[in-house]
Amino acid sequence: MADYYELLGVDRSASADEIKKAYRRRARDLHPDANPDDPQAEDRFKELAVAYQVLSDADQRARYDRFGEAGVGGSGGPSAEDMFGGGGLGDIFDAFFGGSSPFGGGGGRSGPSGPPRGQDMEVVLDLEFEQAVFGAEVSVDLRLPQRCDECNGSGAGEGTQPVTCADCNGAGQVRRVRQSVLGQMMTTTACPRCSGLGEVIATPCSACRGEGRTTVERTYQVEVPAGVDSGATLRLSQRGAAGPRGGAPGDLYVHIRVAPHDRYERDDNDLVTRVPISIAQAALGTELTLATLDGDEELSIPAGTQPHHQFVLKGRGVPRLRGRGRGDLRVVIDVEVPTKLSDSEEQLLRQFAEGRGEITGSSGGGLFSRIKSAFS
Repeated sequence: MADYYELLGVDRSASADEIKKAYRRRARDLHPDANPDDPQAEDRFKELAVAYQVLSDADQRARYDRFGEAGVGGSGGPSAEDMFGGGGLGDIFDAFFGGSSPFGGGGGRSGPSGPPRGQDMEVVLDLEFEQAVFGAEVSVDLRLPQRCDECNGSGAGEGTQPVTCADCNGAGQVRRVRQSVLGQMMTTTACPRCSGLGEVIATPCSACRGEGRTTVERTYQVEVPAGVDSGATLRLSQRGAAGPRGGAPGDLYVHIRVAPHDRYERDDNDLVTRVPISIAQAALGTELTLATLDGDEELSIPAGTQPHHQFVLKGRGVPRLRGRGRGDLRVVIDVEVPTKLSDSEEQLLRQFAEGRGEITGSSGGGLFSRIKSAFS
């Protein structure tokens, strides 16, 4: 650690009042809130606090002047936590700046903060494939805390009202005084009796037992936009749990899960389907009726269509969730090869292959038949 006098920016002959003023000035300059981009700011601030603790005490200052840091407990000296009873840096500003940081980071304590906000809730919504593609209005059922109808959320029994907390006089905060090396220091905390609300329930509501809310079954209608997919989350503002004692409700987060389709797959905003045709249909061409999500479409397969060829139907895909228009429908052709042939079908195919000069397997097909033919 640097020389304590240099840290405070004072001469070795400085008076106690000069040391105190210098510390307050340097504390403002070196406070971490005033140097948010400096990761070393907190360490330097703590060093400054240690220097002030030593030099503000006449006995420790005399030992420091004679023996250096070794005279006041070694190279580290006392910690900021030791100095302020475990309160850390916040209590430094309790002592000097009225309980709040001058930089806005700590925030002042000016009174009860009001009833706390309710919890956010989550639910999984299962959708059919078509609902996700085209959008839908779907209901979701859940159990959650809602404002008590009997007391209208106040928590007080019929004919009564919450009363001012006697411990904090409605401030929602209590102040405590403790001793430190700087003398008496005052800290402010939320009142434990009223939990910072400033009011207590003398006669609790029989329905909610003073909570101001009860757990009920609720059904919400969710507007699902066209184009959503599994993994998307919809936020319903103020549809979550009601806050206790009349606090604002939280939000409801609806997580989307889409069921698979038996014919279609989704590729971003495109839809993909596979259509099987025979060898003859691929070779000679054909006309097919394709059942799309928008209705039947006539699809012309030209002669000579190859396996895995794709036909693209523009604008028949998924609506773009954050834009205009729709993706495409891609139709992939699967040419199916028959695994069993009748005698007449096999004869026709052999004639076809011979006419094209193609080599095929021998008639009779089996190994035993070929051996038998060789000895006949």
